Amino acid sequence: MFCVFLRFSRNKAQAAQHMAGHQRWIQEGFDDGVFLLTGSLADQHGGMVLAHNTTRDALQARVALDPFVAEDVVAAEITQVTPGKADARLGFLMAGT
Repeated sequence: MFCVFLRFSRNKAQAAQHMAGHQRWIQEGFDDGVFLLTGSLADQHGGMVLAHNTTRDALQARVALDPFVAEDVVAAEITQVTPGKADARLGFLMAGT
């Protein structure tokens, strides 16, 4: 499982003009079964994506296609997480650990 932190970068002011493409990118991640959750970081610092069912290389390639990343609206940081314990409702995240 991966947490992708999308922190606003030098071109933050261009976010509005790339928002539609960014939202399409997010929807594709959900449609492909890779994204589990997206949300905003506190204090308007950017966003976060919780991803699974992918490899680091595949996720890096996917993240590079985000218009926000491509246009330097955000800088992406991918952090891999190995779950140690989960609520039963999230048991599917424990597969393979």
